[in-house]
Amino acid sequence: MRRRTVLKTGAAMAGTALAGGGLSRPAIAQPAKVLKFIPHANLSSPDPVWTTTAVAFNHGNLVWDRLYALTEKLESKPQMLAGDEVSSDGLTWKMTLRDGLMFHDGEPVRARDCVASLQRWARRDGFGQRLTSQLDEMIAQDDKTIVIRLKKPYPVMRFAIAQGSSFIMPERIAKTDAFQQINEFIGSGPFRFIRNEWVSGSSAGYAKFDKYVPRQEAPDSWAGGKVAHFDKIEWKVVPDAATAAAALQTGEVDWLDLPLFDLVPQLRKNQNVRVSVFDPLGWIAIVALNHLHPPFNNPAIRRALIGAINQQDVIDAVLGEVKEFGQVGAGFFTTNTPNASTAGLEKILGPRNIAAVRKAIQDAGYKGEKVVLMSPSDLPALQTIAQVAEAMFKSVGLNVEYLSMDWGSLVTRRANQEPPEKGGWNAFTTTWTGTTFLNPGNHFPLRGVGTKGGWFGWATDEKMEGLREKWFDAANPAEEKAICEQMQLLAFENVPFLPMAHWFYPTAYRSNLTDFPKAALPIFWGVKRV
Repeated sequence: MRRRTVLKTGAAMAGTALAGGGLSRPAIAQPAKVLKFIPHANLSSPDPVWTTTAVAFNHGNLVWDRLYALTEKLESKPQMLAGDEVSSDGLTWKMTLRDGLMFHDGEPVRARDCVASLQRWARRDGFGQRLTSQLDEMIAQDDKTIVIRLKKPYPVMRFAIAQGSSFIMPERIAKTDAFQQINEFIGSGPFRFIRNEWVSGSSAGYAKFDKYVPRQEAPDSWAGGKVAHFDKIEWKVVPDAATAAAALQTGEVDWLDLPLFDLVPQLRKNQNVRVSVFDPLGWIAIVALNHLHPPFNNPAIRRALIGAINQQDVIDAVLGEVKEFGQVGAGFFTTNTPNASTAGLEKILGPRNIAAVRKAIQDAGYKGEKVVLMSPSDLPALQTIAQVAEAMFKSVGLNVEYLSMDWGSLVTRRANQEPPEKGGWNAFTTTWTGTTFLNPGNHFPLRGVGTKGGWFGWATDEKMEGLREKWFDAANPAEEKAICEQMQLLAFENVPFLPMAHWFYPTAYRSNLTDFPKAALPIFWGVKRV
């Protein structure tokens, strides 16, 4: 029986007990003030600065707030701030907190909390690291005022702080080393984290923070007025895709973050379920390559592999019947955004010649080294990409060892810089939100700093880093785009990773929910039950 047939059959059996996912029997109706949600993955760490996982970022947006936030059009707007002032030379920024900001423990938000939080964030974030490199000082002038003095202008300041996990925490928490996990989760956002309801691999709970004062504006993606219409948000981790879809169809849960593509046709048939795409940017699927060890420490072998990529194969394998959610032509920046270009894309979109790729790999000196390819068994889309990658690697003569493991184990092993025979690896599959690939600022997989803070794979590329520095100093959007074109052409030469496809994840929810803000990841404020 084919995998897709099994999944569809499981989803269709919505009337059966759902004990496999740890859920109770279907409920007739949800309490009006409780929203039940199935995240796409387990919340293994609730520290969104320490980890880069999307599920921790989703958690972070419930609990914490930012000084600035991004709108649907990716404009940076004040969020915790009443406003800011910038000196004429661009070297001094003065940011003023708005009234009514309070942490969940009843303490007011003060400027010193913001300074400590930005300092912790900056150690792990690409934009933050750049800010630190040209920082003279960052101080709390008083309880309401943050002053940042620079050695040279940083024109992307607002965007830098608006993106990523620049969440404001109490000073005592924010002083935790950025490379250690926090153990308190106190924020000033619209929901409180209910610590005793968090069970890794099972559940998490969030209660409406009654003392949160939203901005007097309409919600606009991550920005605007964060009005909570539910008293409680309950997350339930359900690894089995068919069980999760069945729970949504029966009304046992309200919202399924990322339904399996194979199950979307079945969900669409249920009159009480809606399937929509709220993400304007999509996700980019990649194969990460380890630059430290053979064979992918050889740039000629990495270059040759570009000629074997068939992005349509990935779309067909992952999306099945709902190919309308995918598109080929993914490069090294998010498709159809200001910094995207067609530079070098002919290397991916041109005719495939597997025999030529096989010869190029042999000519590059491949000696039959084993390629340890890690595949996450509990994330179906990533597992499918890994299966396509395995077939691609084998087709060009690579000696592949396919290792299947749960995502948590993969995340642990990918940090190992030892050779594969000593517990390391050669390749793994993952996806990134389109927000990350918008520009070079926080584009982790494109960095070329090697083992000195680089992303997993540890590519070293001084020229790439030099272009990134130029991008930060670009005078206008046209200059930024030209630099990104150069970076993409360089990426096709040095190949930090393999871009495999670009798709837009749908989300599925009960038809009585409305007013979802549009963003790359789920947002819980603004959502109502009607």
